[in-house]
Amino acid sequence: MEGGADVTEEASCRAKYLIDGRRVTVSDLLAAGLISAGTELRFERSRIGVSYNATVTAQGRIRLDHGGEEFRSPSRAASVAAGARAIDGWRAWKEVGQGRLLDALRQELLEGTAADAKHKSIHQRLREAREHADHGEPERVSVRELLLLWGIGQRGDQVGQIEADLANHGLTTSPSFRAVTLDTVVSLITPPEEVVEETSGIEGVRVVDDEEDDVDLEIHFTVGNLSPLIGVGFVNPNESLDAAITSLTLNNYSQLAVLSGARNLRGAVTWRSIVNAFHRKAEPNLTDAIDADVESVPYYRDLFDVLPELQRKEFVFVWDETKAVKGIVTTSDVVRFFGEVSAPILQVGELDRTLRWILRTAFDIETVAQVCGRDITSFERLTMGDYKRVMENKAMWERLQWRLDRATVIARLDEIRDLRNKLLHFHSDPVPADAAAKFRNFTTMLRQHRGRG
Repeated sequence: MEGGADVTEEASCRAKYLIDGRRVTVSDLLAAGLISAGTELRFERSRIGVSYNATVTAQGRIRLDHGGEEFRSPSRAASVAAGARAIDGWRAWKEVGQGRLLDALRQELLEGTAADAKHKSIHQRLREAREHADHGEPERVSVRELLLLWGIGQRGDQVGQIEADLANHGLTTSPSFRAVTLDTVVSLITPPEEVVEETSGIEGVRVVDDEEDDVDLEIHFTVGNLSPLIGVGFVNPNESLDAAITSLTLNNYSQLAVLSGARNLRGAVTWRSIVNAFHRKAEPNLTDAIDADVESVPYYRDLFDVLPELQRKEFVFVWDETKAVKGIVTTSDVVRFFGEVSAPILQVGELDRTLRWILRTAFDIETVAQVCGRDITSFERLTMGDYKRVMENKAMWERLQWRLDRATVIARLDEIRDLRNKLLHFHSDPVPADAAAKFRNFTTMLRQHRGRG
C-alpha cells in the first residue's frame, strides 16, 4: 500500500509540473490513474444516429476501431472518425460502460493538480465560468479583466498558458481575446461541439485542436486589436443628408456607416462623398451621398492584409463575432499605433548605443566577456542582459565611479530590458504610457555620467 501511495503521489506531482502552461492530454489521465490502457470509448452523434468506437492505448493515444488510426488529440480523433471539420473531442468521447466524458475526467484531474493558491484560484474561477457557459449564461468580461485573473496586464508570453487553462476547462472566448483590444468585452463560452461545412454562427470562434504545438504560429496583429467593437457612428438610409452632416460635425467624424440593420452595411457617408453629391446635384439627398464602395472585414482579419484598402479608402468597417458592424479602423489609427511603437524602439536604440559607448571607454572587451561568462568579440554584440551582468559586478561598478545607487540602477535596467523585449516581440497591446519616459530618463542619466569612468 505504501508503494502504491508513493506511485500515486509521484504521478500527482508530475501532473502538477506538466499541466502548468499547457493543455491536458490523454496521457495525463493515464498517469493520474483516471483512465487505463484498453479503455473503450464511444462517440455518438445521436442527431444522425451514428456512433464511432475507439480504444485508449498504453501510449495515451486514441485508436479508432475503424481503420486503426491513432491520435494524441481527442478532437482530431473525433474529427477523423466523423469526417467533420472540427469537433471538441473532450466532449465527444465517452467511456463505454461508465458513460463519463473525457472532459469530466479532465476536470477531475484539474481538481487535484492545482498546486498553489494562484492556480487554485484560477481553477475555481474558470470552473464557475464553465458552469455558467453550460447553462447558456456565459460570463462577459473585458480582456483586461480576464488577464488580471493570471495577474498580468498585457498579452505577452503568458497568452499560451491562458489559452491552455481556458481549453482545459472547456472554454474559449468570443470574440477571441487575442484579436481584440484590451477593453473589448468577451464572452467565456464552450466552443461549438461540432463544426461541419456550415458555419457555427459565431465568427472567429473555433474548436481548438488539442495538438497545441502550432497554436502560437497563428498569432498575428488584427484589425480588432485597433477597434474596440463597441459600436460605430452610423445613419439609417431613410434619414436626411442634413442629419448625416450634423452627426459628422457634432462628433468630429470623417465618415459614417450607412446601416439598415446591424449586419446590413449599405455604404458610408464621408465629407468627400457629400461634396461629390453637391457637385452632381443642386439638392442632393442622403442616397446621393452614399459611397457604396466600402470594405467591411471581420475583427480577426490580419491588419497587414487590409493596409492596401486603408491606403485606398482611408478606413474599413469591422464586424464582430456575430457579423454585426461594430467598429472602424482608419489610417490615423494605424499611424498612431505604429508611432506609439516606433518611438520607444528608437529610444531603446539610443540607450543601447550610449551604454555600449560607456563600456567601450571604461573596459576592454576581454574583461567584459569574462564578467558576462560568454564568448564576446565585439561591444556591438552586447545585449541588455550583458549590461546588467556588468553592473551587477561590484568591481566593474566601482570602476565606473558613478555616484548612484547600484541596486536601483540595475532594477530600472532590468525593467527596461523587459519593456524592450515586449517591444521587439511586437505584442498587440499598447506600449505602456511611461515606457518612452523611462527610456529617455535612463539615457539622460547615462549621458550625465558617461565621462566619469
